[in-house]
Amino acid sequence: MGGLFVKKDLGRLIADANDPNAGEGGHGGGQLKRTLGAFNLTTLGIGAIIGAGIFSLTGTAAAYYAGPGIVYSFVIGGILCALAGVCYAEMAAMVPVAGSAYAYSYATMGEFIAWIIGWDLILEYAFGAVTVSVSWSGYFMSMLSKTLGIHLSDTFLRFTEGPWGNLVTLSTGQQVHGYWNLPATFVALVVAAVLYRGMRESALVNNLIVVTKVTIVLLFIILGWAVITKANWIGDPSAHGLMSLIPPPGPSMRNGVSFFSYGKAGVLTGAGVVFFAYIGFDAVSTTAQECKNPTRDLPIGILGSLVICTILYILMALVLTGVVPYKQLGVADPIAVGIDRIVELRHWTPAAAKTFTLLVKLGALAGLTSVILVMMMGQTRVFYAMSKDGLLPWFGRAHKTYGTPHLATVVTGIFVMACGGLMPMSLVGELVSIGTLLAFVLVCLGVPILRMNNPGVARPFKVPGGTPGAWIIGLTGAGACLWVMSGLPRDTWLRLIVWLIIGFCIYFGYSRSHSRLRAERTSA
Repeated sequence: MGGLFVKKDLGRLIADANDPNAGEGGHGGGQLKRTLGAFNLTTLGIGAIIGAGIFSLTGTAAAYYAGPGIVYSFVIGGILCALAGVCYAEMAAMVPVAGSAYAYSYATMGEFIAWIIGWDLILEYAFGAVTVSVSWSGYFMSMLSKTLGIHLSDTFLRFTEGPWGNLVTLSTGQQVHGYWNLPATFVALVVAAVLYRGMRESALVNNLIVVTKVTIVLLFIILGWAVITKANWIGDPSAHGLMSLIPPPGPSMRNGVSFFSYGKAGVLTGAGVVFFAYIGFDAVSTTAQECKNPTRDLPIGILGSLVICTILYILMALVLTGVVPYKQLGVADPIAVGIDRIVELRHWTPAAAKTFTLLVKLGALAGLTSVILVMMMGQTRVFYAMSKDGLLPWFGRAHKTYGTPHLATVVTGIFVMACGGLMPMSLVGELVSIGTLLAFVLVCLGVPILRMNNPGVARPFKVPGGTPGAWIIGLTGAGACLWVMSGLPRDTWLRLIVWLIIGFCIYFGYSRSHSRLRAERTSA
């Protein structure tokens, strides 16, 4: 069993990160430039966090699980991410290399745990891109039909939802299942093509995207706050005070299927669903090798973006459930529904309403597109890193002309296009959330384990409270993530178990026998 947990040498990993002649894992390729400061990292975190979580899953969680109590779901998610965030900060500052949780775990907990996290990150990045592509489709169709007034044929409408997605309403009023979500497939194809050819993002471009996203969110909050209908916040008229936001337990309906939801359990389930909204913060840790001062800048970037986004999420949820009854928010584009309602309540002229709504939806599409790109890029880099270590075949090759992991990009693109065309957002969103929570559990546990196994390693940033604090925060963070995972639907757990079983089969059938680190240890 000991062979399952063979570890990369921590000193060699750090030396490779600072060696201009060494690339990822020491296989060559040059050194990443340390150009990012605290402001760039914070905006990177905000840019990655503000995506489909706030534009889409907020409505799903409110409509089916938490009602107006979605506010508490966001608070729970923010606290969990703060605990995981400080653990990420210690790991990233100590092991300043590209690869995030996969690289940390390979150096601290061994190859088998690294494989689990790497396989699990596919749920975060690949299925995350699928979720955002479905959300993109929802906003695109809302812009065409509601904002621009373009009437689509019934045949085309059935190609805007997958066979297991939301029901499509035809011109006759009949609700039917779709055939394939073409807009979701289209945006995934475009992003995959861009990634195949290569892309160099500057801090300036990222900052402009962040400004656009935050401006949209702030406009929604400011314009919507004055027209809130407080009665929409009453989920349970028999409750008092802040507890009245939580609807009583009872039956709920989604796509014609009845299930039991709401109550405090619904808030917990909602926290697991909207946890997807926070997954972007770990993108900050993947830039550790590009930070000017990881000791100071990484904690600021990770925790600063989390605080800002949590506040925005809570305000956004309050306004959204205040202007639209929560049971009407179970759609792919709830913010678009909210914008249409705000414009209606403010009695704007048709021209002003159309212009403003169009700008907001175009901004949302641009923001969602950037999130798809970041997630698909992250997935290809995870595949690339795992292949370089011998745990996966093919994906470690780079294109001779473009210098990109082209095979990983092609496979990721095909996967996202197919799943985006077929699968409903609610299903893949929950899978992303449980996959991310599992990764956070392992990162939180890794900090105290490393304190015990490698006490002498230099730690530029430390979890507050010394070694006792590392154990308290690490175990509390892991336990809290498991608690939120327990509130996710049973079907989501079953799918996670099936996904992990598939991963174990691949590891023991291929990865273990092709591991480069294991081969080096055997030959030595």
